[in-house]
Amino acid sequence: MPTVLVVDDQLLIRAGLVSLLNAAPGLSVAGEACDGEEAVRLAGATAPDVVLMDLRMPGTDGITATERILRSAGDAGGAPPKILVLTTFDLDEYVYNALRAGACGFLLKETPPERLVAAIHTVAAGDMLFAPTVTRRLIEAYHPGPAPPGAVTPEWHTVTGRERDVLRLVATGATNAEVARQLFISEATVKTHLNRAMAKLGLSSRAQVVVFAYETGLVTPGGPTSLPGAFDPTAGGPG
Repeated sequence: MPTVLVVDDQLLIRAGLVSLLNAAPGLSVAGEACDGEEAVRLAGATAPDVVLMDLRMPGTDGITATERILRSAGDAGGAPPKILVLTTFDLDEYVYNALRAGACGFLLKETPPERLVAAIHTVAAGDMLFAPTVTRRLIEAYHPGPAPPGAVTPEWHTVTGRERDVLRLVATGATNAEVARQLFISEATVKTHLNRAMAKLGLSSRAQVVVFAYETGLVTPGGPTSLPGAFDPTAGGPG
């Protein structure tokens, strides 16, 4: 049963979310926090499966809290929680920066209760939660553009050609099953390639894969969503 830490600085919203989740079958509330600092402390103390994170809070905001929660979990050697952002605006630089920090997805605060519960189960299972079209619009609005050819990290050179193919397709919004069909490999092999590539690059979520792909030029705004061929950002363009 997934456990959820609820983080929001507004008492009425936080109380409503806690009541909703306590009543939802298959979910358990691990705790509630009124700001980012308390969220970091409670995440360490309760090790929730999912953190439902508000972004705009006084003091430590949701982006900083996300970074600290994931870093602390990594330093401790445990499984990091899935961070699900609650936001007022989907095309928002705060949301973009939360995805860069490692959030697994985002929902609007006007989301119906049944969709919120389903979303928590989705990210708890390890899936990314937002439509690829929304993700692309968000990244195209706020990402700084692809890195110059020589600016990719040394870790990129340890990623194999097939791992790069998987990364690119995942970044366009393809599911593991769709990647498997395009590359003529099994879903288990897709998962293995993806996990290895993410580990090499220090990425903790599929959302970070999307951001990484756009910021390195592995995927380009308005570019194809299928795989025409392998690509190496150190070469300065699609190859």
